[in-house]
Parts: sequence; structure tokens; C-alpha cells
Amino acid sequence: MDWSAFRSQFPITSTWAFLDHAAVSPLPTPAVVALHGYAQSLAANGVTAFREWASRIAHVRSLAAKLINAPNADDVYFVPNTTHGIGVIAEGFPWKAGDNVVLAAEEYPANQYPWMNLAHRGVEVRTVPSRGNRIAIDDIRTAVNDRTRVLTVSAVEFASGFRHDLDLLGELCREKGIFYFVDAIQALGVFPIDVQRTPIDALAADGHKWLLGPEGAGIGYIRREWVERLHPIGVGAFSVVNPWAFSTIDFTLKPHAGRWEGGAYNMPGITAFGASLELLLSVGTEKVQRRVIELTDYLCDRALSLGWSVFSSRDQNEKSGIVSLTHPTQPPQEVLHRCKAAGVAVNSRAGRVRVSPHAYNTENEIDRFLAAV
Repeated sequence: MDWSAFRSQFPITSTWAFLDHAAVSPLPTPAVVALHGYAQSLAANGVTAFREWASRIAHVRSLAAKLINAPNADDVYFVPNTTHGIGVIAEGFPWKAGDNVVLAAEEYPANQYPWMNLAHRGVEVRTVPSRGNRIAIDDIRTAVNDRTRVLTVSAVEFASGFRHDLDLLGELCREKGIFYFVDAIQALGVFPIDVQRTPIDALAADGHKWLLGPEGAGIGYIRREWVERLHPIGVGAFSVVNPWAFSTIDFTLKPHAGRWEGGAYNMPGITAFGASLELLLSVGTEKVQRRVIELTDYLCDRALSLGWSVFSSRDQNEKSGIVSLTHPTQPPQEVLHRCKAAGVAVNSRAGRVRVSPHAYNTENEIDRFLAAV
């Protein structure tokens, strides 16, 4: 595929070799245009243009549902961040004292602290340590017992780049009757997630990484059969079936994930996020995945030839868009300093250099990174 047209949508390429999409992505031009369009409309029309933007919300919801192959658009709700989507499940789950949740020991804090915060309700957090650069499903299976109610994993681990086999974990959860939650922020946009094929009960992902959207606008998903079993948190005027009947108090909650959208929407963020989704869907997640794997394979081959060690698992079913690198003599912070001076954006996690290119990046930008270090 010729990626030049896709690349032309990213103004950042004129100044930076941006290889840090596992942190905060730059906005593509369509998202910037959408953001400006919303601001201009609000300035010129105020609330009189609300119906137009409400229609935009519905459209973006349908795009997000398409992205994850949700059975219905209403199974998707908007979240201000991944943490919020995790909290919806952690705080709303019907726990009993003595229950436990299983998670990987190297999870990002957002997928640890909300579960640790349940200690006062008698919920135990059982952590599964990594075996070097990977997390073995057998170790997860060993950590599960008859009081395990939730398994929560990141589709891709933020520091190592290890990509879980979501299908196998889903089979384990169905076998054991365990609620299955996925923090999808480091995967969605690059790796397909199909909630009808994979028995994921809920997921969440902010849009500001691989989905190429602004911060503060993301999506959550809750399988319909769980809606009535989870206690709703953050309820408000928009949680009920008649949200515009302000003078009529009727606490009948929406029968779908929309009940977790309690208040005003992040209209500008969701509007721009929708433009990014349109851009990604126009290309296709499978093509994006292939390109990202091509770039990271190229990076690993070149880095190894220059004396770097690749920490990340590069097994076919475990590789991701995140490559974690180490060098025998170059400290990560020194590498980051030199990269920034050369106009190259990378990052550091867990004492290693983390490189995370997207599909619009090029082999020349990978070489630019390696030349800088």
C-alpha cells in the first residue's frame, strides 16, 4: 500500500520524527478541522446548533461500534479517559467480601489502582508477575481460583509491548465464569478487537494514543447482558430514558451502556475523535496493523545490528506497536535528550527506551532515531 496520502494528513511530519504513539498522539488534519469547525459553530450559533452536534455524537458512536464490532451502537458509551471506564466496572461490580480480581503485575497504574481501591469492600487483588518480556497464560490460570470474579488485562502492556492473546483469555474466563475486562488503549486503532468474536464483557480506551484523537474523548463498551447486573455510577440527567424531560423526574435508566453517560458530553473532543476514527476506518485496521508490524520489525532488525537489545517479545502473536529497547552503555534519559535535540520523539518506561511508530511513519524516520542515538 502507498502510505503517502495517509501520511499527508499529519502535519507533525514536517518537524518531528514522531515515534511515541503509546503516549499522546499528534492530531491528524481531519481532527483539527473538526475541532475548529465545532468551535466556530459554537461561537457563531451557541446552543442553537445543538441538534447538529447531537447528531455528530450519534455518528461517532456508530463509528466506535464499527471499530470493535459491537452488536449495537448503544453498547458503546463515551468516557473521558480509560480510568473512568475501568472505574465503572470496579465500582459497579456486585462484589462480595472475599472475592478477588486477577491482573498482570506490570499493568499501567490506571488498571491497578481502581481495583486496589476495593480493599475496603473485602476484594483481593491477585497479581501475575511477568516472565521476562511476557505474561504466561498458564500463570494467569494458576492465579485464578473459585473466588475470582474479574480478570482485567491491557490488550498490550504499556512498558514491554507484550500483546495478550485476548481470545485465549476469553476462553479461560468463559470456562471459569469470570467477568472479562480489557484496557484497550494500547491496541485499538492498530490491532482489531471484535467483541462479538472475543467474549469481552467490557472494555475502555481513551482516544489519544493509537486512535489518533484528542485527550479526554474515548470509548467504553459493556456487554448488554451485564448492564442490569452492574450498579451504575456517575448517573445524571442523560442516564435516563427521557433525558430531555427536565421537569419530569422519572428515574428509569437507559437499558444499555448509555446509562453511564450521566452529564454533558465532551462535544469538541468527541467531534475531533470521530474525524480520527473516520480516517482510520477508511484505511482499515488490518492494513494499519500490517504497516505497524513492518515498521517495528524493521526497527528491531536495525537496532540489533547496532548493538541494542530488544526487550519486547517479537513472537508473531505477541508483538505490538511498542518496542522496548536497552543499550549496554546508553542510559534512557540520555537517549531521550539526544532524540529531542534531533527532532525525534520517543519515550522511556521501566528503565528502557520505548519506541512506538504508527502507520504514517517511515523507515527513514526509524533510521533518523537510530542515527540520533
